[in-house]
Amino acid sequence: MSVLNPRRYLCHRATTPIRLDGRLDDPAWRDAPWTEDFVDIEGDAKPLPRHRTRAKMLWDDDFFYIGAELEEPNVWATLTEHDSIIFLDNDFEVFLDPDSDNHLYYELEVNALNTTWDLLLNRPYKDGGTPISHWEMKGVRTAVFVDGTLNNPLDTDRGWSVEIAIPWSAIMESKERPDALGRPPTPWKPDEGTTWRVNFSRVEWDVEVEGVRIRKVPNRPEHNWVWSPQEVIDMHRPEHWGYVQFTHAEPGQGAFVDDPSRPARAALHEAYYALHEHRRIHGAWPDSLREVLPNPGLPMRLHTTPSLFEVHCDCEYEDGSVHRWAIRQDALVWEVPL
Repeated sequence: MSVLNPRRYLCHRATTPIRLDGRLDDPAWRDAPWTEDFVDIEGDAKPLPRHRTRAKMLWDDDFFYIGAELEEPNVWATLTEHDSIIFLDNDFEVFLDPDSDNHLYYELEVNALNTTWDLLLNRPYKDGGTPISHWEMKGVRTAVFVDGTLNNPLDTDRGWSVEIAIPWSAIMESKERPDALGRPPTPWKPDEGTTWRVNFSRVEWDVEVEGVRIRKVPNRPEHNWVWSPQEVIDMHRPEHWGYVQFTHAEPGQGAFVDDPSRPARAALHEAYYALHEHRRIHGAWPDSLREVLPNPGLPMRLHTTPSLFEVHCDCEYEDGSVHRWAIRQDALVWEVPL
C-alpha cells in the first residue's frame, strides 16, 4: 500500500475572539480558508459525496479551533448521552496526532444534538489498539447550529455546522508521561511551523421518512466522507491524515513548509504493509527487506525477531543533513538519533 499525498492546511491565529454558538460567522472565521471539500474515504476509487462538507481551523494562546459546515436536507440525530457511539448517528469526527508517531492520538465525535464522544487511542486498531473511552478531553467546548429543523422530515434543511475549541491543556494531558519509547514529554502549544497530523470524517447514513420521523434505512452501510482520503475504510491509519501547520502569519499570508521527513515516512509505511502481508501469507517476516521491496526508493535496513521488526530509513533533507527514521511492527514511527 502506498501513502498518498495528504492534504495540507496552513492554520492561522484567530484575529478576533470566537463566540462558540455553532455558527461560523465570527470575523475570525471569515478570514480563515476552507479546506478542500470532503471526498469518499477511499478517495478516487469512489464517487464524490452527495452532500458537501468542508472545515476551517484557527488557533490562539488557549485553543485549537475547528469549524465545519455539513450540507444535509434532513438533519437527524438521536443520541443524547455523552460517550455514546456517536457514529451510529450522522456525525462529524476529528482525529489528532500531534507528534505524528501513529500512537497516543485523539478522536472526538459530535452529532447534530451536540452530543460528544471523546477517546484516546494508544495505537491503531489494526495494530491491537485499545480505545480509552473513559478518558476525557478536559475543557473541550463544542456548539452546533442547525440551519433548518432537527428531526423534522416535513421540510428541507440546509444543513448543520459545528464549532469545536480544544484546549492545549487537554492535548498535553496524555503526554505528561514518557512516550512509547521512553522519551520525555514535549510541550504541545504550537509555535510558528509546528505541524500536526489531523483528519476529519463525516459519517452519513441513508435515511428514510416513516410517518413524521426519520430513520436509518435498514441493512445499509454508512458512508464515510473525509478531508484527507485514507484509501481504505479505516480512519485509524494516521499516515494518511492531513498536515496542519500553525503560523503567526496573517490570513492570506505565509506559506506551508512541507515535512522533510515525508519521503522517509512514505517508504517506511510501504515497508510496514509489505512486511505484514508477507507474514500473513508465510507466517513469518522475510529474511530480507528486498524479498518484499526489491527496489526501495530510499536506503532501508530490516531488523527482526520472531514476533517483532524495526525498519530504519535514511533520508537526506534539502539542507544536506541526513536523518534516520524508523517504524516497528505496531506502526510506531520515530526519528533515530545519529
